[in-house]
Amino acid sequence: MPSDMKLVTVHTLAQMKVRGDRIVALTAYDALFGALVDGAGVDIVLVGDSVNTVLCGQPSTLNATLDQMIYHGRAARAGVRRAMLVIDMPFMSYQVSVEDAKRNAGRVMQETGAQGIKLEGGAAIAPTVRALVDIGIPVMGHLGFTPQSVHAMGGARVQGRGAGQAERVIQDARTLAEAGVFALVLELVPTPLAALVTEAIAPPTIGIGSGPHCNGQVLVLPDMLGLNESFNPRFLKRYGQLGEAARQAIATFSQEVRDGEYPDADHSFAE
Repeated sequence: MPSDMKLVTVHTLAQMKVRGDRIVALTAYDALFGALVDGAGVDIVLVGDSVNTVLCGQPSTLNATLDQMIYHGRAARAGVRRAMLVIDMPFMSYQVSVEDAKRNAGRVMQETGAQGIKLEGGAAIAPTVRALVDIGIPVMGHLGFTPQSVHAMGGARVQGRGAGQAERVIQDARTLAEAGVFALVLELVPTPLAALVTEAIAPPTIGIGSGPHCNGQVLVLPDMLGLNESFNPRFLKRYGQLGEAARQAIATFSQEVRDGEYPDADHSFAE
């Protein structure tokens, strides 16, 4: 690691909010993309349980497993050198009891080398957040649309519309901040509400589909690269068209093999 490479920590993120510097976060699930994302200078690499839908073809994140998250977390760790590596705790790995949460989050930290974990939920999980923070495990929170509660929420819908729901989001955010989260993801939250939450708490907010007033933004890497072509939510901006590029490359390779053009002399060994 170069001597001038400054690691991103919980303190780095806190200072970025104070200074007004925007935080950049992306997902990665393996060493290859972990290294590419890290090398491009992002601040947080999130090993999201979205791996279950994006790479494994499952309909939701609900059947992601702890072993699966540890596997992908360890793989991403091999490529990430500067950014803060945060790993999602999968469904039912922290909701049953505080002791379960400690044991499972401890495994994630110990077996992957991550610098933090992420939990979904509001005030109900605050005691778990506090217990994890008390034993030295940094916790990122997640409010708004929480994919592990997709069925209870009736699908991927904007959360916090209406005065009552908005107040609940703000109170949940304050409760999580008091419990010790180092950052808070706001997913599918109306822009004015995300601005209020960002002002109401000290930890930085990381938005996804929650407007420009959050302290940072996160996207799922295959989505923003254009690899997941069937996923077209309003908030997603594609910064690449890698799906089409890959399709064209594969088609060219296939044609050259069938035509006997590959491998040619330049790609073979004479002796």
